[in-house]
Amino acid sequence: MSQSSEYTVPVEKKQVSRHFIDIQIDRQFEAEMDEAPLRHVIEQTLATEELTSAMELSLVITDDATVEHLNREYRGETGTTDVLAFALSEADETFVLPPDGVRHLGEVVVSYPQAVRQAREQGHSTGQELALLVCHGVLHLLGYDHDCAAAEARMRGREAQVLAAVVGGR
Repeated sequence: MSQSSEYTVPVEKKQVSRHFIDIQIDRQFEAEMDEAPLRHVIEQTLATEELTSAMELSLVITDDATVEHLNREYRGETGTTDVLAFALSEADETFVLPPDGVRHLGEVVVSYPQAVRQAREQGHSTGQELALLVCHGVLHLLGYDHDCAAAEARMRGREAQVLAAVVGGR
């Protein structure tokens, strides 16, 4: 789903711990953020799930126009949104690992301008909002959803657990 453009700074895919995380930040936002906290949130989200195999996923931090296009193209929704997750497989399927033993989860796409707006509305930092959105997107890749009250409560509980660990681990 990633749309590379002249505005995207490709960041080398790095193995942190046993997971492979590819982070791409639009050039217009690269001076405003550090990828290390984003990577930490992803690692912590995967760690709380106690996964037994290595995972690979991509995170794209981009603008409203890109997210709006993806939202319309893949969800049939108009307007921008804060985060989109494109899973490569459904969590309920029996998943056969590729020969390299790495489970390829998919891609999380975050609108940086929307994160800034939401942080302002919620009265917290953009970093906190990005952490929440990245965690939320990764949980979607892992099969979490918020399509009913019980599922939403489960997802929100996991987000709170991850974010508490991220803040406590700094």
